[in-house]
Amino acid sequence: MSLQERFGMATQIPELYFQFYGRVAWRFEPLQVCADNLRRGFETGLSSGNNEMGLQCAFHAIKTAIVSGANLKSTLKEIDYYLHLLKTYKSAEVKNFMLNLRETVSVLIDKEDATGIQEKAVFGDLDDPSNKLRDVLFYHRAIRAYWSGYTERCYYYSEKYMSISWQEVRFMKVQMEFYHGLNSIKKLRVRNKKHVKKGTEVLRNSISVMRNAAAHSDWNYANKLCLLVAEQQSLSDDHRNAIKLYDASIKSARKSGFIHEQGLACEKAGFYYKRYGNNDKALEYFKQARECYEEWGSSMKVDFIQNELNNVNVQMLLHNELAR
Repeated sequence: MSLQERFGMATQIPELYFQFYGRVAWRFEPLQVCADNLRRGFETGLSSGNNEMGLQCAFHAIKTAIVSGANLKSTLKEIDYYLHLLKTYKSAEVKNFMLNLRETVSVLIDKEDATGIQEKAVFGDLDDPSNKLRDVLFYHRAIRAYWSGYTERCYYYSEKYMSISWQEVRFMKVQMEFYHGLNSIKKLRVRNKKHVKKGTEVLRNSISVMRNAAAHSDWNYANKLCLLVAEQQSLSDDHRNAIKLYDASIKSARKSGFIHEQGLACEKAGFYYKRYGNNDKALEYFKQARECYEEWGSSMKVDFIQNELNNVNVQMLLHNELAR
């Protein structure tokens, strides 16, 4: 039975898509399924005259698609399509959200070098607790900073986001826990006593949140849990378990179609082997990471990994020269 047959009024269908696939289904449905159904909510909204709810579905579809590792360049085109529609179907709130998503995608592609636009989202007073947009801005600034390699900036915005009082477990909060946990690893590797206690606490909490999420949806969260625990094990030099978990994360991400997180797990494994001087294995994983990032559409990350590949190749050449 279709939603319309079950609930009768076509104008209510977009809100049903929004409420279920935008706010509930991420806990147990594959994220790609959620994104596809939110797009259906957008189409139903416009065709039934419930334009505002249809546009809300579009925003949540893009947000979910980004998290699921959809091709960034295709996603950018989709966002621009919605922004074009917003010239006709006016919604200042959705336009703000879309511009913010666009900036994130553009940063992930090429740090906005060729894909950025002048128009940006307007978020108002970020110190105002009643400003419901500030959590969105903090989240996206943390995500941009993480993928761009800005550890301190990511930590700052992650903490700002986490400081907001949440009364429910939300999709963005679970995602933020994942990145906050991974980012804390970078601080823990420095072994600064000032950061150890807080970083350990952040990582432990991130693993707990991800373990609970994975219990409800292995598809969406098992790869994230494996990667967090692999990084935790790498801190204690537990080589056997760390490698096993890196590979499990790669396999799980590949199975779920999360190409960006597959690349991230390969990247982390590459750095793990590099730290231990196994350049052959480091090259193997870095090459896999580059392939994933190419498929994802992130020139920024492809360039970053290519630089690491070049560095490892130089180290191997120097080692071979000294061995002669």
